[in-house]
Amino acid sequence: MKSIISMFLLLLIFSCAPVYVTYDYDRGTDFSQYRTYNYYSDMTPGLSDLDTKRLLDALDLKLKTEGFELSNTPDFYIDISSKEFQAVPNQTVGVGLGGGGRNVGGGISIGLPIGQAQINRQITFDFVDETKKQLFWQAQSNYKFNPNDIPEKRLSRIQQLVEKVLSKYPPKK
Repeated sequence: MKSIISMFLLLLIFSCAPVYVTYDYDRGTDFSQYRTYNYYSDMTPGLSDLDTKRLLDALDLKLKTEGFELSNTPDFYIDISSKEFQAVPNQTVGVGLGGGGRNVGGGISIGLPIGQAQINRQITFDFVDETKKQLFWQAQSNYKFNPNDIPEKRLSRIQQLVEKVLSKYPPKK
């Protein structure tokens, strides 16, 4: 029974894999001047059409709750791009030597990957002041991606991603 509970907890922990986000911005930017936004019409986010819709809907909702407004004449544009990559599997080789009393022994161990390679997705969010032709804020997110997830799980992951990405916008100086 303990092993079943342990396996369930382990599965729960791995299913709630974190989203990692890094940020960068132009320190000379007055972020209070940006109240309206839109997306580049030629944006190619590199996601499926359904995931793109989920992401844009989540961004619109979060930005609206933060007081921003979608506009045809925006203060800034948002560009989104993404890529998928496979994580390097953990493979190790270890050599050991030990002894006790008159006996000396040694050993070699090799770590073999089990299961499929893990797929990660990186999504980059660029906020661009089009009148100045200048990038003023950027966030890059990384998270484990499962292309076989059900739509509800994909939506939940994207909402979590948007919350984390926009939690540092505008940056505190």
